[in-house]
Amino acid sequence: MSGKATAVKAGDDLVKEVIKIATKLGLETKEQFHVARRIWGANRNIDVILIDSKTRKTLGVECKFQGGGGSAEEKIPATIQDIEAWPIPGIVVFAGEGFTENMRSFLISTGKAVELNELEPWLRLFFGLPLE
Repeated sequence: MSGKATAVKAGDDLVKEVIKIATKLGLETKEQFHVARRIWGANRNIDVILIDSKTRKTLGVECKFQGGGGSAEEKIPATIQDIEAWPIPGIVVFAGEGFTENMRSFLISTGKAVELNELEPWLRLFFGLPLE
């Protein structure tokens, strides 16, 4: 349920927490899945892929953590745009006190982002799992 997530202190912790929530819901997970290249030639990896083993419905998850001031926030618009090029639906899961209110509002307004503490109910709706 929302609000029960462990405190995350880094991007790797965020990935682990996403996997923990997905596993609890019975979803398959794959980390750092390579899927083609970005427009400037860099490899494109999706942080976490979630798969419902019954329906094969799939979702890509890009994890963004920012504990204080820094560059994660500056990369968000490009990340949202990059998700559009994925061959599967995708979202950004974000956490950390370093995101400004403006960026939080932007993320939520895209329909492509969810805060970590809201991820479980979001996934339940997306994958058609029982609601709690």
